[in-house]
Amino acid sequence: MTDYERTVLDHYQLQTAYPVEWPAEKDLSDASEEDEPRSKKSMVRRSKSRYSALERATSDRKSLVPGSQKTGDGVENLVQRDEPDPLGTTESVVRILRQLGLPVQDDTRLRNRFLLSSTTFSPALFLSQVHSTASTQSLLEGLDTLSRSIDQKSASLKVLVESNFERFVRAKSTIDNVYMEMKYRGEPPPVPTNPRARPHSRHASRSSFRNSGNQASMAFVSPEKDAKKKNALLKESEYGVLGIKTPLLDVSAKAEEVWGPALGGREKEESLKNMAVTFERFKDLYEVNGAITECIKRKDYETLVEEYTKAKRFADDAKRLTEDLGSTPPTDSQLHQILLAARVWHDVEEQIADFKREIWKKLIAMQGMSTRNGGVLGASQDQHMELIGILLELGVTDNPIWVWLLSRYDHLKNKITTTSERSRVEIEVLRRRLANAEKPTNQMIASHLRSLARRTAEDKPTSIDSADIIELWEKMHTFLSNMLSPQGILGEVVEFWQTVQSFIEGTAQRTLPVGLNGESRQHHRLSTEGTVDLQNGTVELIDMIRESVFGFFADPPIEDISSLFSPLPPTPMSPKSAGTSLTPTAIRDPRFNFDANNPPPPSPKRGEAWEKFAFWPPWSNSLSGVHYLAKLLVLVGTGASEMATVSPVGNGDGAALERLKSLVGGARERCATAICAAWNRDAENIKVLEDWRRSPERRNLTRMPANFGAFESAVLSGMQKILYISEAKVGSAQVVLPPQAKLLQMVRSQFVTTLYKALSGMVENAERSVQKAEDDWTTESEGLASPVATMIATSIGAGTVNSGDRNVRMLLTLSNLQALRIDVVPNLTTQFENAFSVKLTDESKTIRDVLGQIDARLFQSYTRPASENIKGIIRRGIMDPNWPPKPNEKPTEARPYVYEALLSLVLVHTQVSTTASSLTAQVLSYLLEQASKELLESFKQRQRYTLSALMQATLDVEFVAQTLSQYTTDRAGEMQSQIYQELDKGTDNEARAKLQNELPEMRAVLKRLRDGSRSEFACFKKTRRSEKPPQTPSQISQPPQI
Repeated sequence: MTDYERTVLDHYQLQTAYPVEWPAEKDLSDASEEDEPRSKKSMVRRSKSRYSALERATSDRKSLVPGSQKTGDGVENLVQRDEPDPLGTTESVVRILRQLGLPVQDDTRLRNRFLLSSTTFSPALFLSQVHSTASTQSLLEGLDTLSRSIDQKSASLKVLVESNFERFVRAKSTIDNVYMEMKYRGEPPPVPTNPRARPHSRHASRSSFRNSGNQASMAFVSPEKDAKKKNALLKESEYGVLGIKTPLLDVSAKAEEVWGPALGGREKEESLKNMAVTFERFKDLYEVNGAITECIKRKDYETLVEEYTKAKRFADDAKRLTEDLGSTPPTDSQLHQILLAARVWHDVEEQIADFKREIWKKLIAMQGMSTRNGGVLGASQDQHMELIGILLELGVTDNPIWVWLLSRYDHLKNKITTTSERSRVEIEVLRRRLANAEKPTNQMIASHLRSLARRTAEDKPTSIDSADIIELWEKMHTFLSNMLSPQGILGEVVEFWQTVQSFIEGTAQRTLPVGLNGESRQHHRLSTEGTVDLQNGTVELIDMIRESVFGFFADPPIEDISSLFSPLPPTPMSPKSAGTSLTPTAIRDPRFNFDANNPPPPSPKRGEAWEKFAFWPPWSNSLSGVHYLAKLLVLVGTGASEMATVSPVGNGDGAALERLKSLVGGARERCATAICAAWNRDAENIKVLEDWRRSPERRNLTRMPANFGAFESAVLSGMQKILYISEAKVGSAQVVLPPQAKLLQMVRSQFVTTLYKALSGMVENAERSVQKAEDDWTTESEGLASPVATMIATSIGAGTVNSGDRNVRMLLTLSNLQALRIDVVPNLTTQFENAFSVKLTDESKTIRDVLGQIDARLFQSYTRPASENIKGIIRRGIMDPNWPPKPNEKPTEARPYVYEALLSLVLVHTQVSTTASSLTAQVLSYLLEQASKELLESFKQRQRYTLSALMQATLDVEFVAQTLSQYTTDRAGEMQSQIYQELDKGTDNEARAKLQNELPEMRAVLKRLRDGSRSEFACFKKTRRSEKPPQTPSQISQPPQI
């Protein structure tokens, strides 16, 4: 239970904050018979509050605690919420009881039994609980303390009685005499017949008043029988004058009847003459009241002041006349002037007093109208200065300048609180809606991350995230704009300080009037204490804005959104408008109208990084984050610099300036942390950018490298704006400091991490394919390239590829990695170094190594099936028993395994050249090396070679080497040399000598074979713009040609 709820319960004396039925104790009437007339009289009064019953119970001190004691007059003792120990051992009895485990905070009845000010105080229970462990000595000391306290209070009461004793006696005697005169009508009081009757007391006099009324009425009916009491001070006898009033009235009526006509004519004539002369003389004064009324209706304040001045001057003249006359009787003309001045001035004062009240109301009500709206700055300023001038001209007791500045301060203070709380609650409602929504699908994420390639000339960021997320970002931007922009609350605070400064310096008062006879000149100056208060108030307003903005960034999402259910009613001091978040409930966004019994559910806890940020829309990506957070920090940086220019802040003790620096630094750090978390999540999802569509500029690539580069570049640019807040208008105030080293290191580490995760996602795309029905990633079985797959890959179209073929995905990914290694990653690294003024020497080397490792792994993964297939063909062909020619038979054809292996390479060449042509030379060169290596290993399996076998082996090796000569590398040439050396080891000198004689004929056979297979292996022919084969680590001279 909070302190506020406990205060409410104590005030209304309830047991629970949500009672389900009317408390039975409220129906029990404790009033005595003496209170009956008072209760009947109160029945005609209307209740001013729906809680009047509770308030009446509180005001009458009727406790709901059963067993409470009452004083003699029926009013209960007042019980404090807490009090010190009467024995002097502690300052809080409640704290001791809480330590003992007693529920005294919630149980009022139990707590009152321990409080000395309560009528239900129990000494035995108090000592047994609070002083259960006290020693005898401590109890004796407590007794001394209690005795001294009682003596002090008794001494004070005694001094009070002694010093005022004579007054008490005189007052008592006077009251008793008047009471006896009015009750017994001048006669001595009757002697009581009952000797045991108690003496007169004030307590008994209450009923005596009621009884005396009946006696008085009886006496008034027959006054002739009560002659001695005709002068009694009774209301019925008009307190003693009724006896002579009737004769006087009769005489006056008779005199008027007899002498009225004779004497009235001349008097009327003289009166009319005097009235005519007076009216002609003071004609303008008779018209003053009407003129003032007309001026008020027409709002002609200038004429109003003139008329008021005229009446004031006339009243002053009459006052001086009265002072000059002294004890001399005035003439009729002077008497008319004095009476007319009194009458006119009385009426004018009443009208002017009402008019002043209206002007005060208008002056205070102007706080709800910002002087910056609609570009009418001068007009609004002139209006409030005009009202101040009117009050100064008419003369007022309070300083209108001071009152207006204070009301302006209170208005701004209330507006800051209301705008901040309301906006943050509405932001939290939208945030909860997003958090309870479904997680975005991969297609939605990919669409938003690819949006940079679809940006239009207007540069509208509507496509970088979902519409709901963009709406929440815009809501946050509107909130900070309302708080920190020159057109928002900060602009009003700065304008307020400028106004205060102008009044302090005296420049604003130059055009203000000094009033009649200079009476308002004293209001032109602000006191030194008032100046200090205004300066401190300005700093307080700045701090309120700073705390509101800092809490928006630093605090976790708010839990209490109850202000949406019970908005405060508007007051004269409440702002009429504060952006879009303070509209009335009737026209407010219906999404913010909720049932108090069914509030929006809190955000579910999924372990997401954005759950601890109140300023981050759930499921928002880093693109929209850097875009909007950069804009928000521009507002923060510019606003903090603007606040630092206010002289009480900039020229103060430095504490306020340091708080502004903390605002900028703290907001920047929180934004960077949130961006890095979203950046990391987007890097994990970057694989969804791969749509397996070719890039329009480079056909051997997909759009993945360009999209990834654009994404990373946008995040880096936005992060640079966030860390340095470069677009903020800082001016001369040094509140926007360079980012700390830990922030730069965090961004640096995140940049490298995102590259790693993006590369891992690309590898995953290559090795795993997405099903069309759902986003389930399934491993595809590895397979060899086939003519059917090749035809599908080449016939789909210019923009699309067969993403269902693992080999196609592998080749495009290898080509993409090559583009990343050569262009994209170096460009991003350079951008990072230029943006943050750091060198990524070690990181660049690590990134290159990782790219090389990933490229090698993918390359091996793609070429392994083809390589194994070619190796198997070669191994089976050479180890075939029918491979060697018959003795003395000269070979005229290459063996079938050679053609089969070359045809496999043709299929690979077709797939690579049509999918990623830049990889053709690299793939074919590698497969040639693997084929050469397998030829060497297979030839090692045969121990001896006859001349025919030697010629056949040479023919096979040379046919392969010359057919794939375009893709020969140093490593392949070295292995071919090793093949010849191995063949040379398996033959004798005679075969070697004969082989030299057969070489011319073998060249002819080889030429015939090349010509005959030119069409089959035309794809291996070197073109004019052939790509240079990639160099391998081991490059040696070309193998010997036949």
